[in-house]
Amino acid sequence: QVHVVESGGGVVQAGDSLRLSCTLSGVTFDNYAMGWVRQAPGREREFVASIRWITGSILYGDFVKGRFTISRDAAKGTLSLQMNNLKPEDTAKYYCGAQIVNLSANYWGQGTQVTVSS
Repeated sequence: QVHVVESGGGVVQAGDSLRLSCTLSGVTFDNYAMGWVRQAPGREREFVASIRWITGSILYGDFVKGRFTISRDAAKGTLSLQMNNLKPEDTAKYYCGAQIVNLSANYWGQGTQVTVSS
């Protein structure tokens, strides 16, 4: 059985940092990509970042501009997203996806809310 569980969201001020984590179990890793998307109310889902599990090849959404860093711990089956210099426009629910390709994934977590106040 596949489980994808996010944690680490919260309410922060502009300029602060947050680290999101995602625990993946029951997933076939191989060299699939695991990653993050986000969705704010009234807005379309947006690709944030993904990482190939074996090669470590990384993709970022255009808006990231060096502020976010995705990483994985293959031994623990965890995915992380370090978010620095957060902006109010980063406010959204962040979803972890397993076997992700852009905005599609075979498995999704329930999401974790990130709220950035100005």
